[in-house]
Amino acid sequence: MTVTDSVDSAASSSENPRLSLGRAAARTLATTTKSVPQMQGISTRWLLKLIPWVQVNGGAYRVNRRLSYSVGDGRVTFTSTGAEVRVIPPELGELAPLRGFDDEEVLIELAGRFVQREVEPGDAIVEFGSQADQVVLIAHGKINKIGTGEYGDQTVLGTLADGDYFGEQVLTSADAIWEFTAKAITSGTVLTLSRRTFEDVLERSEELRAHLDDVLAGQARSSNDHGEAQIDVASGHDGEPQLPGTFVDYESSPREYELSVAQTVLRVHSRVADLYNQPMDQVEQQLRLTIEALRERQEHELINNTDFGLLHNAEFSQRIHTRGGPPTPDDFDELLSLVWKDAGFFLAHPRTIAAFGRECSKRGLYPESTDLNGHQVPAWRGVPILPSNKIPVTETRTSSVLLMRTGEQNQGVVGLHQTGLPDEYQPGLNVRFMGISDQAIISYLVSAYYSAAVLVPDALGILENAELGREG
Repeated sequence: MTVTDSVDSAASSSENPRLSLGRAAARTLATTTKSVPQMQGISTRWLLKLIPWVQVNGGAYRVNRRLSYSVGDGRVTFTSTGAEVRVIPPELGELAPLRGFDDEEVLIELAGRFVQREVEPGDAIVEFGSQADQVVLIAHGKINKIGTGEYGDQTVLGTLADGDYFGEQVLTSADAIWEFTAKAITSGTVLTLSRRTFEDVLERSEELRAHLDDVLAGQARSSNDHGEAQIDVASGHDGEPQLPGTFVDYESSPREYELSVAQTVLRVHSRVADLYNQPMDQVEQQLRLTIEALRERQEHELINNTDFGLLHNAEFSQRIHTRGGPPTPDDFDELLSLVWKDAGFFLAHPRTIAAFGRECSKRGLYPESTDLNGHQVPAWRGVPILPSNKIPVTETRTSSVLLMRTGEQNQGVVGLHQTGLPDEYQPGLNVRFMGISDQAIISYLVSAYYSAAVLVPDALGILENAELGREG
């Protein structure tokens, strides 16, 4: 538009005055339509929706189990100073033969005898069929246990990573042989303790010799494949043989889960509560968003709490690592093999689900979807894969995938809460009036009570160290 056109337009506007009320003036008499306050932090909270909740009247829930014999299958922790890595002496108690041994001086000496070794991809740490003469602790890296299959071909028997170990049988037997080849698939650091070095310490410690004698005697106790005290049963017999006598033994000190709490104090000025309640109640909206935040924290605690959180309560025998880096269909199948009794659902970070989808696409696989409460969600082998942003992603871009069986009847994972609380607002959550201060501020105590329990170990499995965003 030229300068002449602008002048002509202004002249035309002055020559043709407005014939109706303008929009800006009209809005002074109009009422806006408002949304309720929005909150980006609200997620789908699938775990809270799908986990069955058990009423805990006494504030604590006891999980009674059959007696199990401890097999010492924990993980070892290390310290590092520069490039030097050392095992923390008490952590040697995670090795089955040393579990329960608490002589600090002997453990310190054993820890100091471990030799650090750096490995590169493809390095064989031990060879199949050779004399088993060392204990190996994995401080960093990933190692495959490779053995001979039924038809003579090599197969991966398992994958070990940070904190895992093998060769603990060397501490109680000098005649063992390696039944697999341990080969590094990434660069890493391992610590090794030879049988000869261990015997040097053993000769000088009467307490250690007595402890190992007790361990060897205890190995004769009868147990089933799950480490539970055996129930003797006769079958397939004929005639009138003497039937075995038996009983079901229980754990003498079963675990108890106390209800945890998430709380906050909601404050609202009385003038706001009195005057500004149209078209929405201010106290109600403040309370709604506060409760949403508490429920988000509740789900976070059910996953991450170091006492009862699911990430910290899975047995180490129920934890696996990815075969390579990103989560693959093979890894999900391996996870299903751990929780094979009526698996309920996978739970993973959205970025982990995206990484799994990319691996499926590379293989030309397209996971089906399934209907879950009216929502179409991805599934693998018919088991829903649900997102949760509460599962952490590490700085190295790795995360975990949970698979669980749920419900008391299924001996699965259950949520714990107590309903019927005073001033209950939602199940397991109450809002209690705390009074009005001298500044005319009304206070409400908002509390949510909850916990979670894994009834038997094989109800929960975890795929750990799944990499996100690997290229190629």
